[in-house]
Amino acid sequence: MSELRILLVENIHTVAKERLSAEGFKVDLISHAPSEEELLKLLPNYDVLGIRSKTEITAKVIEANKHLLGIGCFCIGTNQVDLQTARKWGVPVFNAPHSNTRSVAELVIAEMISLARQLGDRNTQAHLGGWVKSAEGAHEVRGKTLGIVGYGHIGSQVSVLAESMGLRVIFYDIVKKLPLGNAVGKATLGELLAESDFVTLHVPETPETKDMISKIELAWMKKGAHLINASRGSVVVIEDLVAAIKEKQVGGCAIDVFPEEPASNKVKFTSPLQGLPNVILTPHIGGSTEEAQYAIGLEVAESFRRFLRIGSTSGAVNFPNVDLPVKQGTSRLLNVHKNEPGVLGEINGIISKAGANIEGQYLSTDPQIGYLVMDVHSAQVQNLADQIGKLDRSIRTRVVY
Repeated sequence: MSELRILLVENIHTVAKERLSAEGFKVDLISHAPSEEELLKLLPNYDVLGIRSKTEITAKVIEANKHLLGIGCFCIGTNQVDLQTARKWGVPVFNAPHSNTRSVAELVIAEMISLARQLGDRNTQAHLGGWVKSAEGAHEVRGKTLGIVGYGHIGSQVSVLAESMGLRVIFYDIVKKLPLGNAVGKATLGELLAESDFVTLHVPETPETKDMISKIELAWMKKGAHLINASRGSVVVIEDLVAAIKEKQVGGCAIDVFPEEPASNKVKFTSPLQGLPNVILTPHIGGSTEEAQYAIGLEVAESFRRFLRIGSTSGAVNFPNVDLPVKQGTSRLLNVHKNEPGVLGEINGIISKAGANIEGQYLSTDPQIGYLVMDVHSAQVQNLADQIGKLDRSIRTRVVY
């Protein structure tokens, strides 16, 4: 197990490498997001891969590297990974859904105040030698209404911060959520948009959220209201937002995510929103604080450690979740197989024929695969794993200790 090799890309916080190296794993860290072609060259030399949001793990990459034990997304989203293909070949995918919550929420609050006071424009003018000292168009946020679309971990944290500053908070979510503080849920998106002075988006990237804010929804907004998007770049139709700002239907916006983003800091960024009044553009930095990146590094590194050392898949987004304590005096064998009748019987038949004693056994399934964890007494545990791995319906079998 100490010889397992892990590749971390996209400047993942060094604390992840430190923690995994301390466990005896061989860890390499690179700063950029590898292309599909580069991944095809790199991954044959590694057992586990850690990425952030820009590295695309396609079906082609996974099919060519079926030996991969696991993939970690050192971020919230996992849409950059072909989760179905990873599951098909027994590769659990982990992420860090909570570690940057506070960082994103604080940025949203800062952007809301900046839009209300036109700080972006005033700052630019001052840098250029202008002195625009005027109260016209500048407002306090206290007493205004903040509409939150998506009341999950980040949305609810924004809700708490905003209410403490004296804002009225309303929210809309397709799943019924318990309001925090005095926040009030709205039955429809249109109702929320019509009432809000500020609208902030906190939704995942799904077919349902693609282009969910277009010219229709922008027309529903209160005239002069402000829009903040720190969720996914596919959620807002940028061209429609540009038109709404030029027509002064929308009073300003703060956009942190874009439909197309540069692959690295060396690539020039362009957007139709550039040069418009009261528009704040940030380079996908919602979760880019040292505190958040440190916490994300720890969270996913711990998921890797527990999976590689004891077979825990707790927190995997595409895999049956199993988390069992270590059973002293036994060997632990893991098996991923097609979820079809009779597989467990075949496996137990092999164990029984070898005369091994099963001290503990746990099977968790989803519609496609089964994940089996077995603690056995046997000096021939690797031989057992080899036999089980040869079953027609086995996908992956390994011994963790």
